[in-house]
Amino acid sequence: MNYSLLYKESLFYNVIPFWEKNSLDTKFGGYFSCLDQKGEIYDTDKFIWLQGRQAWMFSYLYNNVEQKKDWLEIAKLGIDFLIDHGRDDTGNFYFSTTREGKPLVQPYNIFSDCFAAMAFGQYAKATGDKEIQDLAKNTYFNILDRRENPKGQYEKSTGNRPLKSFSLPMILSNLVLELEAVLPAEEVEKTIDFSVNEVMKVFLQKDNGLIYEFLNPDGTPNDSFEGRLINPGHGLEAMWFMIDIAVRSNDKDLIKKASETILKILNFGWDKKYGGIFYFLDVKGYPPQQLEWDQKLWWVHLEALVALSKAYLHTKNPKIWEWYEKVHQYTLNRFPDKENGEWFGYLNRQGEPYLTLKGGKWKGCFHVPRGLYQCWKNFEKIEQENLLK
Repeated sequence: MNYSLLYKESLFYNVIPFWEKNSLDTKFGGYFSCLDQKGEIYDTDKFIWLQGRQAWMFSYLYNNVEQKKDWLEIAKLGIDFLIDHGRDDTGNFYFSTTREGKPLVQPYNIFSDCFAAMAFGQYAKATGDKEIQDLAKNTYFNILDRRENPKGQYEKSTGNRPLKSFSLPMILSNLVLELEAVLPAEEVEKTIDFSVNEVMKVFLQKDNGLIYEFLNPDGTPNDSFEGRLINPGHGLEAMWFMIDIAVRSNDKDLIKKASETILKILNFGWDKKYGGIFYFLDVKGYPPQQLEWDQKLWWVHLEALVALSKAYLHTKNPKIWEWYEKVHQYTLNRFPDKENGEWFGYLNRQGEPYLTLKGGKWKGCFHVPRGLYQCWKNFEKIEQENLLK
């Protein structure tokens, strides 16, 4: 099978046209993300992190595939909306706005900011716009300023059980590489060192090889719903971020450790009855707090495919390849909507579409095209090296 061609054709014939046709708000700027199975808009609210993700995606395609004028214009729709409507007076990015750009939900975390920064970085690379470049850099440093208390005044916990989250070092490990061209070299290295240490030496547990979502401030596990939570998708995504960092510095030990961790996460997170990767699990096997724990989500399986293809490219480990084929078969047989384009996002435990929407509050133009692009490029290299023989 020509995997690289499969992923490339899926990206450019099945997925990107869906968003080009259905998501653009040419009247008020930005993008519609609430699209039903056929691409019809069912809600016009705009979620800022999805605006940033889609602006990043089209900027990235422009920079890395082809300098198509249409792609840059689509990216500009999101960039302009983020600048004009995405921020409060202190520069923090809202979670959501109306179609016109009136704020609906306050900046209660830093993830909207992270994806806005990524979008600004790629768009600045595409256009050479110095003001956008500065905005990317300033947004990044604003994120760092908030990282000890990311929710700020919107934090609802009392502080009696302080926990640190895996999300921050995970996202910083990717964000800093995205913004490497606009950040001081010492800042890049410092953040990479911080992220790798937190991900691989703090959150990655030596006894079971799994990554915990929350830990006590001293790095020890906490025996609570949050403390026992395993999110396989997050762990898998983080491992391909680690492989990217390792390739950059030619750190073969980090590649090996990340690849071993991918196998541990999949062995733990795979549904042995129905197939697919669980959304959430409790490390002790107790009932998870999240009622959607047994759903099979699009992004989790895409992150697994990216992680496995990267790991196989750099390790040639046959166990990695066995898992790749298993995850690939499950994913490509269930998630893509061959009739209407794009992918279903939410399957029930049995692997049937639970919701037929193509986008909403959480799903937009990001994980599917990014994952397909990554797999396409990974398999170009794998096939060039004849690693599939």
